[in-house]
Amino acid sequence: MAAALFRHALDAQDETLKSLVVKSAGVSAYPGQPANSNSISALKKVGIELDAHSSQPITQEMVDNALAFIGMTDSHIAMLSYQIDPPPHCFLMRQFMDEGSDSQIPDPFGGSLSQYEASRDSMVEAIPSLLEAVKALIENRDQESSS
Repeated sequence: MAAALFRHALDAQDETLKSLVVKSAGVSAYPGQPANSNSISALKKVGIELDAHSSQPITQEMVDNALAFIGMTDSHIAMLSYQIDPPPHCFLMRQFMDEGSDSQIPDPFGGSLSQYEASRDSMVEAIPSLLEAVKALIENRDQESSS
């Protein structure tokens, strides 16, 4: 859900952000699995299709080529270090929000549709601050490459 929601938000931005590639990968994902039916339903309610999603495990190559890795929980990010070398820019989706906001998005895996909708809403709430953080990463990358 997070990747689809973020892709949707990027599509409304300028060309630099629109051109970013967003991939969904999991630390415990089995390759080729379709999205959970509750994920599909939760996104369909906000006009985003997820029917074509296919799960994939995260790989070192993905991380090495990524601008950033965005996780939902501290444990998702911590699990990376057991499998691969963590990316230099590794963040929680909600960590850029105002102080007092919960930085964790509970993983609804195996939960009810209402749990998936709550996670979706928590992700949507995080997207504006996450977009600003990604813009800053791009600006820093561009400055470093032009130096």
